[in-house]
This record gives sequence, C-alpha cells and structure tokens, in this order.
Amino acid sequence: MFYKRILVVVAGLLAFMDAKAQDPEFSQFYAAPLYLNPAFAGTAGGPRFNLNYRNQWPGINNAYEHFAFSYDQHIPTLGGGIGVLVTSDDQANGVFKNTHVGAMYSYLLKVNKEVTIKAGIHTTYANHSVNGNNLIYAYDNGGNPIYSSNPNGNRSISFVDFGAGALIFTEKVFGGVSVDHLTEPNHSIDGGNVPLARKYTGHVGMFIPVNKRKKNPASISPNVLYQQQGASQQLNLGMYYNQGPIVIGGWYRTTLVNGDALIALVGVKYEMLKVGYSYDIVTSKLRTSASGAHEVSLSVELPAPDRRVRGKSYKRINCPSF
Repeated sequence: MFYKRILVVVAGLLAFMDAKAQDPEFSQFYAAPLYLNPAFAGTAGGPRFNLNYRNQWPGINNAYEHFAFSYDQHIPTLGGGIGVLVTSDDQANGVFKNTHVGAMYSYLLKVNKEVTIKAGIHTTYANHSVNGNNLIYAYDNGGNPIYSSNPNGNRSISFVDFGAGALIFTEKVFGGVSVDHLTEPNHSIDGGNVPLARKYTGHVGMFIPVNKRKKNPASISPNVLYQQQGASQQLNLGMYYNQGPIVIGGWYRTTLVNGDALIALVGVKYEMLKVGYSYDIVTSKLRTSASGAHEVSLSVELPAPDRRVRGKSYKRINCPSF
C-alpha cells in the first residue's frame, strides 16, 4: 500500500505540472535498432521485423510498460533503407500514455572495400495523453482507492518530431551517433510551453572472433553507449559473448553520478528468428521497491528479395542483435 501511495503522489504531480520528460529506454538497445538510431534502417538487408516489450519496476503494479514494433529493409533502387517504428508506453496503470508512429530513411555510402557509412533521418507523429479519471486521490477507511470523477480529466497533445543519425562500420568495428527531438517540440498537456529536450546518443563497439569454426563459431563484442537528454546522462558498459546460436551478455549502467543497474542478457538465434530476454538488477537506492525490469525481444529477418542485396557486394553491419 505504501508503494502505491508513492506512485499516486508522483502521478498526480506529473498530471498537473509541466514535467521535463525523459525518453523511455531499452536495455537490449541493439534489439530495437531503429529506436536507437535511424541509420540502422536497412542494415539487415532483407525485411526485418522487431518486437520489444519492457516491464519496468514490476514491484510496483502496472508502474511502467513500454512496447516497440519496427520494420525495415534495404531498397537498392533508393540507395538505402526504409523503416517504420511504432512505440507505445503505459504509465501508472493507464494514467499516462504516449504513442509514437514514425518513418525513416537511411542512405548507404561505401567509402571503400572496408569502410561503409550510413546516414538516416526520421519523422514521427506523437500523441501524449493523461487520463485524470484514473488518478487515485485518496483511500477510504477500508483501504479502497477513491478515483476522480472529473469528466474533464482527460487531456492530450499531438505533435510532429524529427531526428537524425549516422553509422560508420568495418568488418570488426562499428559506431554511431544520433539526435532525437531536433526541433524540441512542445509537449505540454496543460497548454504551457515545455520543449521536449534533445536526446544525444553515441555508441561504439567491436566484433572480435574467438574462433572461426564453421560449426559453433564464437565471438565477443565489447560495447559502450552514452546518452544525454537535458540534464540527464547515462553510460552503458558491457560485452556480448556469442557461440553458435547462443548469446549471453552483461552490462553496467550508470548515470555518471550514481550506479543504476546491472543487466544480464541471454539470447537465442535460430535461422531467421532471434529471441532475447534481459533483466535489470537495480543497484541504486530504488532497489528496495523498484524490483528491476524485465525485457523481451523478438526479431525475424527474412531473405532479401533482390539478388543485389543477397550478394557479397552488400555490406551488413557486424554488430550484436540484442
């Protein structure tokens, strides 16, 4: 009951105040490639479908859930890749809901036989809403919640958003940068002027073969990801180990002021299908109530219908899938 009351207070404050927002995140950020960087559109070559689900702070009932679905594919006649990304998050048991629908394009440039560059842009239609009728204002003597009966409790705002990104990669090294909310659109639900702060992302990694056996080849991939949005900063340090169809990984996430979480990951690849599961082990002071986060990813990569993409001339980025 105590945790629910804390949630009620936070939800109430956010509903009627213009709060500085921070974008949702995925611990398996490479499993949501278009969400990480629009330049990833088309990097798989053929049609790719990704589905992501994150349940954050399961110790607080229905505190936060985030969904993402994406499709992308390389189109030779366009000189690059196209993609569609749909995200939705549900906070405080339906009090806050955000839905984003976006499209993106990435241009492919082969610098030489070893180096490839991709540059991407995306535009998004967003809707943010608050259902004030689901806010709990008090509890009766029996401990039952008292909800608002205000018929005008529902509020929403819609806006258009833009972003851009770039990738550079070789067979063993890859890196990228992206910027979201380029125009810092106003997302105030109460009619004020609250810009959605730009989010800057930088990520870099290596692909290091451990053995090159045809059966059960093994590799490791150390990675670093840095993000900044407004005054918030985050640094992720970790490594993947891949042998045959199995992938395991570990990450440490910090705000640069305090440690945030340890992340454990396991994934399986089978032909066109990839499935991953990760769990965030909270290391901050929230660990007594937040209970970490569960995350599941599903990816399907179909063969490219165009033989120009199936051939060796098309360079795929050699980076983790989870």
